[in-house]
Order: sequence, then C-alpha cells, then structure tokens
Amino acid sequence: MSQQADRDVRSTFGANQWLVDELYEQYLADKDSVDPAWWDFFADYRPRSEAPSGQVNGRPAATTTEAPARPADGAPADAGAPAPSAGPTSAAPAPPSRATTRTPPTTPDDRPAPASRAVRSPAQATPQTPREPDAAVPVAAAQPPTASYAEQPQARLDWDAAQEEVVERLRGPAARVVTNMTASLEIPTATSVRTVPAKLMVDNRIVINNHLARGRGGKVSFTHLIGYAVVEAIADVPVMNAGYTEEDGKPAVVHRGQVNLGLAIDLAKPDGTRQLLVPNIKNAGALDFGQFVAAYEDVVRRARTGRLTVEDFADTTITLTNPGTIGTVHSVPRLMPGQGTIIGVGAMDYPAEFQGASEEQLARMGVSKVLTLTSTYDHRIIQGAQSGEFLRIVGAKLLGEGGFYDRVFTAMRVPYEPVRWVRDNTVDHDTELAKPARIAELIHAYRSRGHLMAETDPLAYRQRKHPDLDIQSHGLTLWDLDREFPTAGFTGKPRATLREILGLLRDSYCRTVGVEYMHLQDPRQRRWLQERLESGYARTPREDQLRILRRLNAAEAFETFLQTKFVGQKRFSLEGGESLIPLLDAILSRAAENGLDEVCIGMSHRGRLNVLTNLAGKSYAQVFAEFEGNQDPRSVQGSGDVKYHLGTEGVFTSESGATTKVYLAANPSHLEAVDPVLEGIVRAKQDRIDLGGDGFSVLPILIHGDAAFAGQGVVTETINLSQLRGYRTGG
Repeated sequence: MSQQADRDVRSTFGANQWLVDELYEQYLADKDSVDPAWWDFFADYRPRSEAPSGQVNGRPAATTTEAPARPADGAPADAGAPAPSAGPTSAAPAPPSRATTRTPPTTPDDRPAPASRAVRSPAQATPQTPREPDAAVPVAAAQPPTASYAEQPQARLDWDAAQEEVVERLRGPAARVVTNMTASLEIPTATSVRTVPAKLMVDNRIVINNHLARGRGGKVSFTHLIGYAVVEAIADVPVMNAGYTEEDGKPAVVHRGQVNLGLAIDLAKPDGTRQLLVPNIKNAGALDFGQFVAAYEDVVRRARTGRLTVEDFADTTITLTNPGTIGTVHSVPRLMPGQGTIIGVGAMDYPAEFQGASEEQLARMGVSKVLTLTSTYDHRIIQGAQSGEFLRIVGAKLLGEGGFYDRVFTAMRVPYEPVRWVRDNTVDHDTELAKPARIAELIHAYRSRGHLMAETDPLAYRQRKHPDLDIQSHGLTLWDLDREFPTAGFTGKPRATLREILGLLRDSYCRTVGVEYMHLQDPRQRRWLQERLESGYARTPREDQLRILRRLNAAEAFETFLQTKFVGQKRFSLEGGESLIPLLDAILSRAAENGLDEVCIGMSHRGRLNVLTNLAGKSYAQVFAEFEGNQDPRSVQGSGDVKYHLGTEGVFTSESGATTKVYLAANPSHLEAVDPVLEGIVRAKQDRIDLGGDGFSVLPILIHGDAAFAGQGVVTETINLSQLRGYRTGG
C-alpha cells in the first residue's frame, strides 16, 4: 500500500485500523466468518506491509550468542574427567555468558546445546553412613507462634524477577497501534483543561433513573449526559468539529455539516489483553437526548458483540473518551488524523483535600464532587481560546444553563422539573435553626397539594410543577439534599436527609395516583390515610406481575375474539380499560383470603361481558350463545333483555385456593341506577347472615363509568345514605 493510501486509511478508521487488519485475516481464512457488510471493502483491500523478517520495528533483531563454558580456575578443561588428585568436590563449570538482550528460541534447532554435566568420580563420591534408627516421635510437637506480636512483618514484596530479558515482536492489532500512535505524532496538538462541579449532574441523574426504574427501566449514565452536552456545545463552537486536510498540496480545513461523535470503547479479550475501538454515533446533533442514549447503547452493544460494520468507524469528526471510569483524574489522549478534537473525561470524586472528610461533614460544608474535562485539539485549525470557550460552554450546560436539563427531562418524559443550580444559602446560625420548620412546611405542602403534580394523564406529557412544592420556595436548595434534619418520625426514623424526605413524598403523592384528603376534619382519618400512603414504594413481586399479565391477556383475548367473530354487534367492550380485570381480581382475592361470604358488584355496560366471563364465573358458551341469538331455554320467548344488561352468580377462586361467592347485579340502564339497588341487596344479605353491628361479611363494589360519578345525582344520594344506621353496609 502506498504512503498516501495508508494515510487515507488511517484518517478513515483511525485507532480502529488494527481491527480492520484482523478482520481481513479472518476474511482470507474463511470469508463466511466475516460480516457480509465487509466483503466489498475487503475485495480490493491490502493491509500495511509488515517489516522484513529479522527486523523488529524496522530494526535488526538482537541475536543470542552462547559463550563456551569456561572451567573454573585450576580445573581441567574436561569437567567430566576425574580430577588428578582426590578432593572433596570436583570443579564445576562456570555458568555460560549471555548477551544483554535475548530472543527466545522458536525451533529445536535454535536452542543452545545443554552444558556438559559434571560427573562425580568414585573417589569423590561421598561415603554413606549406616542410617540411624528413627527416633521416637514426641507426643506434642512444637507449634509456631500465633500471637500477633510474634509475627514477622514483611520488609519487601516477593518479586519474581525474570531470569532473562525477552524481546517480543508486535504483530496484528498491537503493531497497528504503533502505526496509529506514530501517525498521531504528526499532528501539532495542545490541550485545554477545565474542572466542573458534578453536584447538579448527580442530583438530576438520580431523578431520571428513579423515574425510569418505575417505568420502562434502563439507566442514564454520566457519560450520556456529558456526551450530549459536548454535542450541543459544538453548535456554539462549530470549529471544534472541523478537520485538517490538504488540497492540491496546500493546507485546508474541512467544516463538517454534521457531528459524528466517536466513542472510545475499551474491550477485554479472552487472553487478558485489551482492545480499543472507536465507532461513532452518526449525526448526533440531530438527536434528542432519548435518541442519543439509544444510539449510544446500540453502538456499545454491537461493539461488545462484534457486530460493527465499516460505516460505524468511518467519518468520525470528534471523539469522547472516558478514562475516569478506571479512576484516571486527568488525561491527554492522542488525536488521530482527520479529527479536530478529542474530549477526555476524568474521574468524578471529591477534591483531594476533602477526601478524608466524612459524607456528613462534606454535606454540611457544601463540598461537591468534581470532574476534569480536557480538550486536545489540532492547533493548526483550532486556537486555545476556542478550545477554552468550548469547555466553558460544556461546563455551563452541565450546570443547567440554557435549559439543558429541561430538554433532557422532556426527551426522557420525566414529569418533574429538574433540580436547579444555586449557591448554598447558609449564612448564619439562625437560618440553620429554621430549616427543620421549613421541612415540616414542605411535608404539609405535599400532603395538601401533591396530587397537583401526580402523573394522571397517560396520553399527554407535560412537566408538572407547583410553587408550593418547590424546595426553593421553602428556603432550601440542592445543597440541603444530603443534610440530615429532624422529621418527627415521618420516614420511620427521627432524622433523615432531605433527599430521603423528598423521595418518600414524591412516591406517596406525585406518581400515577393523586390523593387529596387534607380537607378531612377528623385527624384519625387523615392519620389512617397517611400511614398507608406514606409507606414507601415497593416493586410488585414477579409472581403478582405474572398474574396481572395473565388477567390482562385473558381480557384482551376475549375482546379480540368477539370483535373478530361477531363483527358489528353491540358489546360495550372493555378496550382501553383492561386494567379493571386485574384490579377486581386483586380485590376478590383479598376478600376470599379474608373469609368474606360474598362480593356483590354493580357496574354499567362498559366491560360487563368481560367481568362476567373472567371473574364472575359465567361460561364463554353462554355468552357466545347470546351473541348467536339462541333463546334462554328457561323462558318461553327468551328474557327479552340484551346480553350486556344481564347479571350472574358464581364462585371466585384465588391463587391460594380460597373461594368466595360473586354476585353481579343486572343493570337495565346505562346510568348509575344500580348503585342504591346493589346497596339494598347487600344490606339484605348482611341482615340475613346477622353477624351483629360490625358484621359486614358481604362486600359491595360499585364501578362508575366515565363522568357519571360526578355528574349523576343518584351517586351523591347513595353516598349520603351510606352512613345511616338503616342503610350502611360497612363502607
């Protein structure tokens, strides 16, 4: 390959050239073992010619010479012959001399001949004495000392030094790394450095990941946020995305129209060595944060599974490397030909002078973790002021300027306002003493108005906020999140951090259920609700999730079958409200396990057929017969009613095997007229069982449709009568 062609390949693949050579060797050995996307590229590809044999890195390889064995002073030339005079020992040959650099032999012919072994003459043999009989073994053998003061401290590490120096020729990927690093020396680079507080990034990442953990899953990493900030900052300083080239032998600069962000990925091979891959995210500037995270994870996944193609390596414009994941605080990475900038991210930790302090002391002092960003750039086309301005913009975005976290939260559909960057407001002792009272005000505000931030609309997304629920409205800031305050037992313990308090408040009042109860006049009722609402978030066990899935599948399959089999027939389907089935299943299961005699249900038309078949025990054959127009054999000309007005009686069996009777009342009206009727039926059943004043063993369930609960007077009248002595049913 010519020198110009080799330079073009390096500018295209950069640090990934070793992988191309390795894949080419696999292509030559077995074409089918390489992804077909590489076949056209390898058809006319020729790897860089290796150095001639006998050379290492272009230099003659060191040879190994063995000096002849030299006998010791006074010893005969033939060490194997007997000595002229009898002596206690024979003269041993001196060790062979060796060159300073030694290449290990690779073939049997290259191995040096073994030195002749000294043979002891009969006269020199040591006479053997008769063996003494074994002494008696003592009953108690002496034991080594075990006390700590008797242990000998180790003065140095055990060092197994190599006996010989070995020169190993670099081949394949290792040799390509040498070529790439040598090529990078042709680029005159400089580096800018900036330290950025990481406090705001840490807090907002916690909010995002907590939201994802309750929904679709997944996590957002610090590298995701930093990488997206780098992409956005290029819009303000586009020269950082440029590249140097030559046109007709004259220097020139390439201004790129899109950002192809390279990701330096370190991979461990099975033999313990490590590889560096630098694929890129195409047109990263056109992606929102959610799309950027998806593209980032896709590139990393394909890199780890070996499914990257030629296009994934081509046309990288700027690279992001994160040696901070292994603890490196500051790095100056090498810049490959064709790129203008490489951004390095250092480890995120507290400043060195504070690393001996406790977490509580650091929170009290308002000390944030920091990370170091470096920008290594091509000084032929980028100046130091431009690089410094670029890092300033990246740092400002990580501190929330320009609505950076608002766009991130919107892209990830987080329904809350991001944490804002402010300075700590601790000014005097009186301000600190007032903060516990402000914590109490914040708790009361969430109990009273937390439902205003609840995510109750699954169709439309918007960021929900209320000034009374903003910690800054109560004189608190993000610096107070890790400080402890007295809570009067709110979190189950006397003291808790503001982060723990806010987490419990949002879990209790601002998730997918809004609760408004502070208008209740009875403090016992409010306390009863608080004890149950403020118990914290717990993920649904896997067994319960599978049961919910089975119930949802049954409900969906039933509606799909009716829609397919009986096209055009009125059925008041449950489509869009299938969650009613697992909800009723949970209530009926709890009623059966607690030994209730019966559960009575009153509901409108919507979803009635699904409840009849999946919960109340009505058979599918009965429902299908009604759709086909078959008459009720118990009547002369049928009941005269439609199938979605009818009720039924059956037995419900829970997963544990407990059973309870189920009664679904007939409802000939689409209104809520069934509500007082069902209450009367339940009261009559309870009176017949007659368990006394508190014996409510029959559970009534009233299911209201659409806006009927608030719009129909019969609902209000039923509720008003529900607590009177002659009407009450226990709920």
